[in-house]
Amino acid sequence: MEQVLAYLPAMLLVLCRVSAFFVVAPVFSYRTVPNTFKIGLSVFVALLTFMAVGTKTVVHFDLTYILLVIREMMVGMLLAFLATLFFSVVQIAGSFMDIQIGFGIANVIDPMTGASSPMLGNFKFMVAIMLFLAFDGHHYFLQAIMNSYSWVPIDNDLFGKIAGGSVSDFLVRSFITMFTIAFQMSLPVLAAMFLTDVSLGLLTRVAPQFNIFVVGVPIKILIGLAVLIILFPSFVSLYRDLFSAMFGSMQQLLQLLAGTA
Repeated sequence: MEQVLAYLPAMLLVLCRVSAFFVVAPVFSYRTVPNTFKIGLSVFVALLTFMAVGTKTVVHFDLTYILLVIREMMVGMLLAFLATLFFSVVQIAGSFMDIQIGFGIANVIDPMTGASSPMLGNFKFMVAIMLFLAFDGHHYFLQAIMNSYSWVPIDNDLFGKIAGGSVSDFLVRSFITMFTIAFQMSLPVLAAMFLTDVSLGLLTRVAPQFNIFVVGVPIKILIGLAVLIILFPSFVSLYRDLFSAMFGSMQQLLQLLAGTA
């Protein structure tokens, strides 16, 4: 019992980081995942992580323990938030395409997040999740949170690294990169819609008797869906590059928190 009480504070700190990661991380945090599974997985991963690295640091219950809990939760939430940013790329790209094609008025409720999302964005998001699981991305998530103690141990000066401003600057740059990738993903459809609008504009000048609002909407929908069908086989390599960039950014974040970047 004395050994259990000696290691219990460090074990709870590990559980705080792991559970905070699973609360925010994509795939694991969705409403369709049972809460019992989230809790059980958090405890199981925390036990494995603690047996690997948690016994090297002795932690005591005192007033500074509250700060340690907040620090551990911030590490887990920062990693999960960065992963969520890259997953949001898919929905933002779908929103860009929906606005141009004409689906923007028909947003649907995403059952995984409970929020309203664009139709094409929701479709591409489901494809992204299936490919993420097919690429064993969830295993890399588990590896990232477990290996985070190699970069950011329990006794790391996290608040000093955040106060330096490098972490905030990195998150802002990641946010900008997210919008850039989203625009690049939607660029083929946006270009096709732009050429379609130009063609319809020329048509109204040549034949003003055509009701462009009646003819233009179904034409834009058909062309947009045709372009998506042509681009669909390239989603595999596109999402693979997106996930590689996401894991690379998570590693850079850990290096910033460790002070080695």
